[in-house]
Amino acid sequence: MQNLDPAALDCLAALADDGSFERAAQRLSITQSAVSQRLRALESQVGQLLVVRARPLRLTEPGKVLLRFARQLQAMRADVARELGERMQSQARLPIAVNADSLATWVLPALDGLVQQGLKDGFGLELIVDDQDFTHEWLRQGQVLGCVSTVPQALRGCRVEPLGVMRYIAVASPGFVARELGGDAAAGLHRGNFARVPFLVFNRKDDTQTQWVAQAFGVRAPRLEERFVPSSEAYVRAAALGWGIGVVPELQVRERLAQGELLCLRPDIGIEVALYWHQWKLGDDSGLPVRAARLDEVGAALARGAAMALDR
Repeated sequence: MQNLDPAALDCLAALADDGSFERAAQRLSITQSAVSQRLRALESQVGQLLVVRARPLRLTEPGKVLLRFARQLQAMRADVARELGERMQSQARLPIAVNADSLATWVLPALDGLVQQGLKDGFGLELIVDDQDFTHEWLRQGQVLGCVSTVPQALRGCRVEPLGVMRYIAVASPGFVARELGGDAAAGLHRGNFARVPFLVFNRKDDTQTQWVAQAFGVRAPRLEERFVPSSEAYVRAAALGWGIGVVPELQVRERLAQGELLCLRPDIGIEVALYWHQWKLGDDSGLPVRAARLDEVGAALARGAAMALDR
């Protein structure tokens, strides 16, 4: 394949990020016509349709392949500029996907030093949030360069590193326990009433609550009364307000448990979720793997933060 035009690849990445030719043009400070021309030239060069012109725009499978390459090229270009002491005209974007519970607990402290340092040299970290079972798909599609995921297997062209285990426990407010569970946090929830008691659920991808109930009571595919709260911080607050039973990272509620704002139900039951860091191995023209310094730094920072916060 002939050398691909970096400017055209930047257009493809901007279209993937912004979902329209207008916003992509604004991001790149060029006209919409220029974006269209560069995309058509790239499609002509590879002989395949890369973008479906719909609302919103979406990438074809060949487009996703080239998007991965575009992300990798941008990351390596930013590293070269950094090593040469140059500041990028616009912040170099480094997107990674993380799950909401990790973001609410250990990820921000882990990355803080790196981000504070990066404010001086044009480092633009972008955190994309999804369920821990689905962040891996963002990596596969080329939308991100790294992800925190529950998937242990590395994609071809990626490397993977275990981070640790996040333990989930069931909690409820003292008022909820008194009102709904007869005042007994340890035994008030049982096989006879769990289906009638409200459980908090993050979103429709979240099955942590059914996993916990299945483990606690030996029930396959339990059906629960669900109340959806799609924010990790708001989810814990809803549990403290007595909206229902929450199944949350123990790390996130230790202080509330110590202060008595939440009570642990069935302390003997916990869901162990193993987390892994995945990142692309970025390649040079020879096809040999090379390392992108910033991406490696992000991975190392996350590994250090996870070692301090998560179980092993």
